[in-house]
Amino acid sequence: MLLNLVRPFARDRFLHLLLLVGLALSFVAPFQPKRWVHAIDWHTIITLAGLMMLTKGVELSGYFDVLGRRMVKRFDNERTLAMFLVSAAALLSTFLTNDVALFIIVPLTITLKKLCAIPISRLIIFEALAVNAGSLLTPIGNPQNILLWGRSGLSFGEFTWQMAPLALALTASLLVLCWFCFPNKKLIYQTHDKRHEWQPRLVLSCVALYVVFIVSLELKQEVWGLALVAVGFLLLAHRVLLSIDWSLLLVFMVMFIDVYLITQLPVLQHALAGINQLSNGGLFALGIGLSQFISNVPSTILLLNYIPASALLAFAVNIGGFGLLPGSLANLIALRMANDRRIWIRFHYYSLPMLLWAAVVGYGLLVLLKQL
Repeated sequence: MLLNLVRPFARDRFLHLLLLVGLALSFVAPFQPKRWVHAIDWHTIITLAGLMMLTKGVELSGYFDVLGRRMVKRFDNERTLAMFLVSAAALLSTFLTNDVALFIIVPLTITLKKLCAIPISRLIIFEALAVNAGSLLTPIGNPQNILLWGRSGLSFGEFTWQMAPLALALTASLLVLCWFCFPNKKLIYQTHDKRHEWQPRLVLSCVALYVVFIVSLELKQEVWGLALVAVGFLLLAHRVLLSIDWSLLLVFMVMFIDVYLITQLPVLQHALAGINQLSNGGLFALGIGLSQFISNVPSTILLLNYIPASALLAFAVNIGGFGLLPGSLANLIALRMANDRRIWIRFHYYSLPMLLWAAVVGYGLLVLLKQL
């Protein structure tokens, strides 16, 4: 049992790389270990932990298998199934946030692999891109928008209207790409598999615990909410807690510390001192470029100290979620759940061209909006 919990940490090469990066940075950035714990966004860690438990509970209940069978029977070809899942990921991310949307869509997608021959890794890549495109629409779609919305002084509707052109353009572009990347190939349902039994009691318990957890997040009592979810699974199905990839949480904690160390580098702080002298194009490129290396949420936090929460900054950091893997934490969540080593390279075959296209479209829209 203990070995099963430790094994993911020992095999996680990405975690090992982040630890080495942090070690190297600690020699060139101010060494202040006491501040590292404050560099971690504990709200994000707690939220992820709760969602991981709840999603794994539904997965082990067998309900995703039942839902997957119904979906395969409803969609008769690969293209329509892919278009539906990508559209669902984009739509869910607009009001459930990008991370929550992935915790719903990706496990369901993985279940489909048992039922028919479909390119699971490619589907998960498109779902990761879809939540980046869909979540930028609303103030609550992702963490960076929450920050920008709070600083902008705009209403919910005004912020959404500001982001709508970019969200619609990128979502439409992604669906067109999806149409060409998934063939009109008939799905072959594997009827030889025996009928899968599922556990309604466990599913209903997960739904109840989900409500409790969401309410606790709203009341700013996330620690108590996480504790209730954990105790619930200890009593109902302790195997859920043993089946979770807990190393993912450590990956996020180390990432937050690494990003903090990067932002403390004297060379970076000196470079940002003259940020006000940059043109709009320079600020736009900076927001995108910075997001590629320290992720778009830390980039937003950092840049808000120098420039206002304008449409330019909102466009830049949201577009920065595409491209390299660190651009958005949602990318990491999706690819980790895929459990496929080759997906890490394949992701960039689609995400890098999408970044270039999004940058062109986004800057063009900013210029157009400025002229209106």
